[in-house]
Amino acid sequence: MNPSNRFNLACTPLLCLAALLATPAHAALSAEELAKLAQNPVGNVISVPFQNNTNFNVGPLSGTQNVLNIQPVIPVSINSDWNLITRTIIPVVSMPAFSPGGDRENGLGDIQLTGFLSPANPGNWIWGAGAVAQLPTNTNGLGNDNWGLGPTAVLLHIEKGSPWVYGALVNNIWSMSGSKQGGSYNNGLIQPFLNYNFPEGYYLTSAPIATVNWKAEGGQKWTVPLGGGIGKIFHLGKLPVNTQISGYYNVVRPDDAANWQLRLQVQFMFPK
Repeated sequence: MNPSNRFNLACTPLLCLAALLATPAHAALSAEELAKLAQNPVGNVISVPFQNNTNFNVGPLSGTQNVLNIQPVIPVSINSDWNLITRTIIPVVSMPAFSPGGDRENGLGDIQLTGFLSPANPGNWIWGAGAVAQLPTNTNGLGNDNWGLGPTAVLLHIEKGSPWVYGALVNNIWSMSGSKQGGSYNNGLIQPFLNYNFPEGYYLTSAPIATVNWKAEGGQKWTVPLGGGIGKIFHLGKLPVNTQISGYYNVVRPDDAANWQLRLQVQFMFPK
């Protein structure tokens, strides 16, 4: 890859955004190749996914919760051998009332910042490892007021000529203190993913997000969903857009947690 096409460590957020918007799609990539690139959490591509999760039957009143995750991903070239893949998750939350006569709460959740160190020239097996930080950015009590930090890693398999992309992403975040609203926390996440790609840019996908609250009691620790959906690569002019719809049922869940989830995603891609 030409070094002039890489972002370097001196790139400021405004310059990165300006360059991102000015970068045309790479015409040489087929729809199937773009789909595979979108399915790689440490792919060398700038992207802005908007992932909307609607969770049904939440709380004692069986209300509906909605979480829109805005997840800009920016790869930074360190040198010819290594990339730093940065991902920010900004949750916009709408929480139903948990008592009769209560009000729905709307606002910002806790932002998570993730950095993966990953080989710039991997083979069929691709990996990334790094750290994730949780920032107490929530409003209206829609999060925890303690900072958090922990490790994260991803491993996946992509092979030229094969329609399959599969792997898993994991992390665990510990609170840095327990003295503020929400108290201390110790939360883990496991996201296995399995995709089958068709030449036209369609694909079948399953990417359930299992979470665990290690501080909860007994059967209240785990949320484990099963399900899947379908995706498609479109183009807005030369701009590739990855779209996806999927549904998941929580086969294991704490009391008052959602039983069903509908996930809609639109991902704007800016291949280098």
